[in-house]
Amino acid sequence: MQNLALKRLRPEDPPSAFPDPARAMREPDGLLAVGGDLSPERLLYGYRHGIFPWYDAGLPILWWSPDPRAMIRPDTLHISRSLRRRMRKGGYDIRFDNAFSEVMEGCAGPRLQHPEGGTWINGEMKEAYGRLHGLGHAHSAEMWQDGALVGGLYGVAVGRVFFGESMFSRVTDASKIVLATLMQHLGRWGYAFMDCQMQTEHLKSMGSSPVPRADFLALVARHCDASVHDGAWRSES
Repeated sequence: MQNLALKRLRPEDPPSAFPDPARAMREPDGLLAVGGDLSPERLLYGYRHGIFPWYDAGLPILWWSPDPRAMIRPDTLHISRSLRRRMRKGGYDIRFDNAFSEVMEGCAGPRLQHPEGGTWINGEMKEAYGRLHGLGHAHSAEMWQDGALVGGLYGVAVGRVFFGESMFSRVTDASKIVLATLMQHLGRWGYAFMDCQMQTEHLKSMGSSPVPRADFLALVARHCDASVHDGAWRSES
């Protein structure tokens, strides 16, 4: 039976105050709770339980756990022949954790996928994920070309799971190249999968697939307690 009343969180509530994700709304898909704060403790607890924040500036914090959930594993990564040719051609550098705040700005601003900008990455979100980055939990992958940042993505690593948040491109295929390179590194580092949140054609073309929320939560519970790669990411690691 669908619960119509959203759980309202107060900033002083403990991270464990989140309701069971099974109680999330069906429309809009996955909306679970409202309010609280973006403290590192609440964010990390949320990710460990398949919950993430997503909201527009000027609104209360909204917490989500959609069903199904999109994810991609290193062994399901698909790189098209045209993308492989582009990657072999080179002319760019992929770096990790070199410009985290700039990647967030790139995801928030105009980009090829969303020229109008990503308004949900507001100042509060930038500060919160900047704190997670400083603590070693949030990471960025970046594509540099002629000394300029032309694409990237960021997310949160917990155990053997990387929870992707957003990506951007300023040149054709930049986000695909960054994602493909990151997934190759995640496989070498021992990560089990990357959470993509919602399935898109862009992600589907790279090998992501939707899984029922219950299955996703079981995978998160299984893999989030393992430690595979502490500290800042480096391309040579």
